[in-house]
Amino acid sequence: MTEHYFNALEYKIDRLLEHCARLEQENAQLRDREQMLKEERAQLIQLNEQTQNKISAMIQRLKTLEQNA
Repeated sequence: MTEHYFNALEYKIDRLLEHCARLEQENAQLRDREQMLKEERAQLIQLNEQTQNKISAMIQRLKTLEQNA
């Protein structure tokens, strides 16, 4: 094997290692983003449920007022 072959192989390995490092970093960022989105979704679901409960309570009060009128 020639030195040129080993240099080319070393270069390819270095590029592969750099690519792996970039993918690991991107993967970590995507996991962080996923966690943030899950938390945001949970908050929105909770807010939606609270809003639905308030609307149901208002409708019930309106029905009560209508019956008493």
